[in-house]
Amino acid sequence: MTTTAYTPHGTWEPAPAARWEDAFLSGNGRHGAMVFGDPNDDRVIVTHHTLVRPNGGEHAKPPRLADRLASLQDRLLAGEVTAAEGFTDGRELQWVQHFHPAFQVRLRRPAGEWRGYRRSVDFRTGVVEVVHEGGRSRVFVSRADDVIVQHVMGPDLDITLDHRLPGAPDGLAVGHGSVLTAEGALLTLRARYPDSDRAYTGVTIVAVRGGRTELAPPGIRVTGAESALLLTRVVRHTGELDAVAFSHALRALLPGGPDAYIRLLDSHTALHRTAYERVALDLGADPAERVLPGSELIRRPDSPALLERLFAAGRYHLLSSAGMLPPRLVGLWTGDWNTAWAGAFTNDANLNLQTASAAAAALPEVTEAHAALIHGQLADWRENARAIFGARGVVAPPHSDGETGLTYHFSREYPLHLWTAGADWLLKPLVDHDETSGTRDPRTAAVLAEIALFYEDFLTRTDAEGQLVVVPSYSPENRPANASWGAINAAMDLSAARHALLTAAEYHPDQPEGANRWRALADRLPPHRVNADGALAEWAWPGLDDTYDHRHLSQLYGVWPLDEINPYDTPDLAAAAHRALELRGSENDSAHGHLHHALVAARLRDGERVAHALGEVLQGDFFHASLMSAHYPNRDVYNADAAHTLPAVLLEMLVQSTPDRLVLLPALPAMCPAGRLRGVRARFGAELDLTWTPQQATAVIRPTRTRRIELRTSAGAEPLDLVAGEDRVLTLGPR
Repeated sequence: MTTTAYTPHGTWEPAPAARWEDAFLSGNGRHGAMVFGDPNDDRVIVTHHTLVRPNGGEHAKPPRLADRLASLQDRLLAGEVTAAEGFTDGRELQWVQHFHPAFQVRLRRPAGEWRGYRRSVDFRTGVVEVVHEGGRSRVFVSRADDVIVQHVMGPDLDITLDHRLPGAPDGLAVGHGSVLTAEGALLTLRARYPDSDRAYTGVTIVAVRGGRTELAPPGIRVTGAESALLLTRVVRHTGELDAVAFSHALRALLPGGPDAYIRLLDSHTALHRTAYERVALDLGADPAERVLPGSELIRRPDSPALLERLFAAGRYHLLSSAGMLPPRLVGLWTGDWNTAWAGAFTNDANLNLQTASAAAAALPEVTEAHAALIHGQLADWRENARAIFGARGVVAPPHSDGETGLTYHFSREYPLHLWTAGADWLLKPLVDHDETSGTRDPRTAAVLAEIALFYEDFLTRTDAEGQLVVVPSYSPENRPANASWGAINAAMDLSAARHALLTAAEYHPDQPEGANRWRALADRLPPHRVNADGALAEWAWPGLDDTYDHRHLSQLYGVWPLDEINPYDTPDLAAAAHRALELRGSENDSAHGHLHHALVAARLRDGERVAHALGEVLQGDFFHASLMSAHYPNRDVYNADAAHTLPAVLLEMLVQSTPDRLVLLPALPAMCPAGRLRGVRARFGAELDLTWTPQQATAVIRPTRTRRIELRTSAGAEPLDLVAGEDRVLTLGPR
């Protein structure tokens, strides 16, 4: 990557990264690589989605409380507002297993001063490159061959696998191995967790071209070489692992002589680049700003060039962290064993926010990873429903380490075991994908039926008017101002139950008896409540007062991601939702809170509020030089929420769709007066390009299905007939 050829599809820095938080990132959804260090000590931290440290969570089970549920419901309905605080088996808070790094591959060179230093990452290929007068290195994680590939130019190197990273436990039992081979060398590192039979093993094959290779325990020394090619994998296991046998698959990737690196890169790029380039955003940024290093560009929060690059970086990092599983709180990367909030899959907000752009931004790879997490845990979801609620069907956990989906992370202040909306919330991206693609995944249909079965068993209590009551009910992670956390009729629970039941009925037209039963159950749910402030209440139960200063916006689930509340079909409720948004505080300035606010504001056509929420993140110093983000301002706590969610915000302010509606430029902020969005997908079955200026906008729609939809613009509404295979070009007047 050169300065003159630079595009928004990458970023660069003129200096080494001293902190792992500033490491440039590569990943294939299984393995991750974090490239940092300096020319005398290049480092690549190796991560893998399966690396979680045993802490007792691997043996934890959901609380068996079903026989006490009826009593709790009686007490809550009788007005005992703290009753749910005793709905527990008395356990202490148990975190899920912590995600952690494996080790770092260290490449040491003879001490010296290095000039002409430049490091870059190309989002189109996933290649992180470091160049200087003394050499060149390139790193990527192959999506085709599931291997971390390092190609290093330079004559002299010491190569080791080093487990010493921040937070590594003292009791970690580590063994190293190094042997010379016909290609060069084989390096191994085995680490067994303290007080556990679980371990992980990393293997690096080093193929050296020219020069001399000799053992220098715990690694090797290469002198006078033309280049070295390193291939690395890591695997988590129980008991012993034959590292030599594990290395055989890596050796099979080496044939090809000096062209092995190019062959590996080409097979990877065919998959990665195809996915990455499906969608692009051009905001007509200043060319002089487009070529700035990322660390300088993020200091220009009003720059369209910054939004272009963050959009591209967000899609790149999201794609790179999603494969066998979707992104964690830290995506796929961490350089510290003490990851905040265990580096978990946090299901009550963060996971869906991070993956919110997947359908519209044409990343089915992300949706499939999200689906893999769900389908791999359904047996545990069933156990949650049985143990806690005595019900059939499924209940999703609030947190997961990726190994299990059992609910055991809860406490008095966070009674997350009471949260019943999680399954609908987690299924929503799969439904969006089906609507976009025009298919109905039978796996999604089956889970929706199980969610409906849960509601059949759980929704048994009624109020004085005969309407169903969700009790107990929990609005993550908030509480009423005048009651405890476990309450009645949280708005999110009402929206989720209604949506799940109606969607399950839609997916099962061949089961009319069940579908009719689910629709009838949905019809008996109470409406949302508007409180004395004119705001959509977070709890629809009379007498429960709102707590406005909170980072979560769970009560507006019906606005985003659902289509239950919108300015077109439910204008009064949309106005109440907007009032709730106006009253909502940012509490601790979490990035996910600001961007969740922006997503809801975009659905409510409030471009100024979208711009303000974006500004809080862009001006709050949330982004590292890597363009990965932090959870709090001033780059406090490494976290992928802002990085992965920001592309969804930019898409929502430009294009929104449902199976029956297209909304163009609903919430365009002033900082984006002109631009072009290419390749976005719509939920009625179409690919769309959008170009806009202050004078006019043009949309090119390429439908894959024939249907009539409603077109919404600033000029109003009109019907639009689409025919599969026939492009439609729309020209809109001044905005």
